[in-house]
Amino acid sequence: MTIDASVGTLFETLQNKLGLQWLGSKLGESRAIQNTQTENADTALVGHLNLIHPNQVQVLGKTEIRYLERLSKNSRHDLIDQLFDGTTDLIVVGDQQEVPGDIKQRSEASSTPLFTSDQSTIQLVNYLQYYLTNLFAEKITLHGVFMEVFSLGLLITGDPSVGKSELALELVARGHRLVADDAPVFARTSPDTLSGRCPDVLRDFLEVRGLGILNIRAMFGDSAIKQNRNLRLILKLAPMTEEQMHKIDRLHGSRATQTILGVDIPEITLPVAPGRNLAVLAEAAARNHTLLLKGLDSSRLFMERQARFMDNS
Repeated sequence: MTIDASVGTLFETLQNKLGLQWLGSKLGESRAIQNTQTENADTALVGHLNLIHPNQVQVLGKTEIRYLERLSKNSRHDLIDQLFDGTTDLIVVGDQQEVPGDIKQRSEASSTPLFTSDQSTIQLVNYLQYYLTNLFAEKITLHGVFMEVFSLGLLITGDPSVGKSELALELVARGHRLVADDAPVFARTSPDTLSGRCPDVLRDFLEVRGLGILNIRAMFGDSAIKQNRNLRLILKLAPMTEEQMHKIDRLHGSRATQTILGVDIPEITLPVAPGRNLAVLAEAAARNHTLLLKGLDSSRLFMERQARFMDNS
């Protein structure tokens, strides 16, 4: 997958959200922001002005501008030299600060893109860091339907024609939200977090055999679509015979763990058989997993109650 990390694309994506203005010429529009997210990197992606551990995107605000103004002529000249030594891919001046003339001049001379914004530097750093972290995150495309069920990111998987899309459609009809059908893309945005989203070409659509392609947003409204969600649980649909269903652990169910991009995601295998209401079961799985995340294990509580009952009998 080709990553467009150009300064021009960043500007177009965040211009309205951050109130960005491009100062000077756009000679550096095609400059790519380098991915420095490695264990031994000497530079960081985004941060307030820092020349000891330089940022690819240097953010200057009221504090940094005042610091520059207090420097002697020689010290300021040395700092500006360091700022434009080739390490910096982009400079953003926030807090409604006026850009110093020497920074404007060196920006033009070196074709280093220079943005201004009326937003606070804290907000600028947060948004830019989020944008670039997601841009450079390790990604994988999985087969299934990604849903938000009771605020929980739930990936429905299983063999073709097992009923994934039908279950997703029923969940949407019950008030839950579709993130992506068929090919959700997951990115590892932190050591223990996978963020899932829908490829642009598939957004809003759900394929249901017999009905064809459905536009979920048009049918159910904007509230039926979720832009992205963190993956917390996998629900695997599997056709089972009566004999196979009797072999499932009746206390804990059929649970496993799937490792995706180094992140362990709990997986529940849900038997598909005539007469089973999969939507209700999926909702129950989501609610029960939320309780587990809060430390409430129903199976353990049940066993402890049985043990107390036997001790007292």
